[in-house]
Amino acid sequence: MDKKAIISVVSKQKGNDDIIEVVTPGKYYKKGQKYYAVYEESELSGMEGTTTILKIGQDEFTIIRKGTIDAKMVFKNEFKDHILYSTPQGALGLSMDILDVKVDVNDDGGLVYANYNLNLGEGQSLSTEINVKIKAIS
Repeated sequence: MDKKAIISVVSKQKGNDDIIEVVTPGKYYKKGQKYYAVYEESELSGMEGTTTILKIGQDEFTIIRKGTIDAKMVFKNEFKDHILYSTPQGALGLSMDILDVKVDVNDDGGLVYANYNLNLGEGQSLSTEINVKIKAIS
């Protein structure tokens, strides 16, 4: 199974009306027991030159970014992840407290959701939701 896909990523910070939405072509496939959605970031996302890989398991998913931005973020219920976010300007250490994760995918695509707090240091935290919709195209 190796399909083209339309991937929609919506990110919203609580307490802020700004919604970031990116709809992009990509590919979608299954390897072992995991599904993968892969797409190229654009200038709109601010990460042009970066490939994003969503590695999706039964109750968790991982976002892997390679290229201009390098990062790996693990999303699973009640999990704390430490991230090294590498950019051309330098590296930034962050942490995430994952509050809720929902995964509903199959061979045709599906939905991935996470609610988490992104901790920026010195007591600063951003409460964020991410919704990813994957539609496989035969």
